[in-house]
Amino acid sequence: MTVPAQRPRRWPNAPGNALRLFLVVILLVPVAVLFVQLQRSVDADQELVAREQHGIEYLRSLTDVTVALTEAQSAAVAGRPVLREALTTAVERTTAVDTRLGADLRTRERWAGVRAKIESLPDRGATSPDAVFGVYREAADLLLALWGKVRESSGLMRDPEADSYYLQDAVGEELPAAMIAAGRLADLAVIGATRKSTERLRTVAELTAARTSLLDPATDLIESLQAAVESTDSPNLGGNLLNQLDSYQRAIEALGASAALTDGTSEADLTQIAAARVTAHAAAEQLSSIILTELATLVDSRNDRLARSQQITYVAGALALLLMSGLAVAIVLSGRGRRPDPTAPGSADRPPAEPGGTEPGRWDALVDWPATGPAGTPGGQSTGRPVATAGAGSDGPGGWGRSDAAR
Repeated sequence: MTVPAQRPRRWPNAPGNALRLFLVVILLVPVAVLFVQLQRSVDADQELVAREQHGIEYLRSLTDVTVALTEAQSAAVAGRPVLREALTTAVERTTAVDTRLGADLRTRERWAGVRAKIESLPDRGATSPDAVFGVYREAADLLLALWGKVRESSGLMRDPEADSYYLQDAVGEELPAAMIAAGRLADLAVIGATRKSTERLRTVAELTAARTSLLDPATDLIESLQAAVESTDSPNLGGNLLNQLDSYQRAIEALGASAALTDGTSEADLTQIAAARVTAHAAAEQLSSIILTELATLVDSRNDRLARSQQITYVAGALALLLMSGLAVAIVLSGRGRRPDPTAPGSADRPPAEPGGTEPGRWDALVDWPATGPAGTPGGQSTGRPVATAGAGSDGPGGWGRSDAAR
């Protein structure tokens, strides 16, 4: 009788493992897509913040140019020598800023035109005051257009936060327009005083229009700043702005009142208008500095929040990757399993017991294992099979050779 051949070993279920790994990959794909989208969104917001920071720096330099240009205009219209030092210093400072940031903000060409126009302005009124006023008016209009270009290219005009949007609108559009309008109002009063009596009605009309040009942006400025204070979460914005805003509002009202001519016989008090203009320009310059500082603070705070969001995105992405990797490794290891022990009880690969109940582990004691094969085996080699020998106490032909004691 021969020993039953062992069953083949069972190997891991390769198709099942592949399916599990495929499912892991399928779960990982949407996580990776979400991570990439979040990262792109944060990167876009950070790029916007960086451009806004550049825009704020550029607007700060344009404030100095605007103040110096209006001062030079007033001196030239009045026939006084123009002090070019302040204007030249402001122009050089803005040129340095434009050299660094002009390519990013696309202001190189515009600033070159503004600079050329300012440098060609006369030092004093060589011709009529009206002609000098017209030349300075052209330069101021180019400067106002540059203010708008900086706001547009830097993204300040599209700021997503309500408080910072109102601040940039106030400091980048309404305040420079009001500053230039205040200078023009005072200069038109000086020009009107040099005209003939037959041109008094013209002077009244021009002063009325200039006064409206001053009060309209000043009113919008006040409304924008109040809206910024109402919509902000900053605890310091209101206190820093409102005090200086009150001073500016009083200065503008005083300037407007001093130039309010209602008929052709009234004459403007040039001394009062000049003093009110100086006060209004000083208040506007201080207010501009405060607004730009508060705007920069809000933008910097947003940049810090974006940096924290980026860190959270990186950590979440890393944790998701580790989780998916751990799941994949667990699937591979669980698919391998432990190699079965053929001699262990209950093992599917264990040889079956003898019909008589003999355990496979006791065969060595019950079966004679000859060193050589039976007669007729070529070379006398063992076949590796047990050979039954019939003894005196066998149960019959072909029975197992057992001793009487073994029975």
